[in-house]
Amino acid sequence: MLMTRAAIFIDRDGTINVEKNYLHRVEDWEWIAGSVDAIRAFNNAGFLVIVISNQAGVARGMYSETDIHRLHAYVTSELVRDGARIDAYYYCPHHPEFGKERDCACRKPLPGLILKAQKDFDIDLSNSWMVGDTANDCKAGAAAGVRCILVATGYGAKERGKLGAVPYAENLQVASQLILAASK
Repeated sequence: MLMTRAAIFIDRDGTINVEKNYLHRVEDWEWIAGSVDAIRAFNNAGFLVIVISNQAGVARGMYSETDIHRLHAYVTSELVRDGARIDAYYYCPHHPEFGKERDCACRKPLPGLILKAQKDFDIDLSNSWMVGDTANDCKAGAAAGVRCILVATGYGAKERGKLGAVPYAENLQVASQLILAASK
C-alpha cells in the first residue's frame, strides 16, 4: 500500500516558464528565474511535484499531443541535469469551443486533473498546494481541496483582483519559500 504524500501542483505556462501563447516547441521554452530551484526545494522537502496545465492548442489544431510530450521530455531532462524532477505531467487538451470534446472534467477551473493525480499517486490533498498564475488555477485547487498561491508571473498580476484572500508571491521560488515555511 502506498503511503499518502502531499503534492505541489504547479501550472506550467506563466508559472514555471515564461508565458508564450500556445507554447509547444522546445526552442521556445524559457525558464522563469528561480523555478528550477523551487522545484528542487519541493523535491528535497518530500513533496510530489505535478504539473497541471490546460493545453487548448491541441483542440485548436495548433499542435499535437506528441508536441506536448516532446516538450515535457525536454523539461524533464533539463531538471534532471540540475538535480530536480517533476513527478508527473497532467494536461487538458480540450477547449469548450473547439474540437470533439468540448465538455470535459479536466479543464481548469475544474479539478479533474488534480483529482486524477490524487487517485494515481494517493495524494493527501489536505496538505497539498496549487501554484499558478490565473484565477482558474486557484479555483481548480480550491475545488479539489488544496490551498493555492497565485504568482505574479505570467498573468498573475492581472488576475490577482479576481480572487479573494489567496496568498500571492512574486514567482514560484518565493511561493516555494512560503509553502515550505507553512509546512514545517
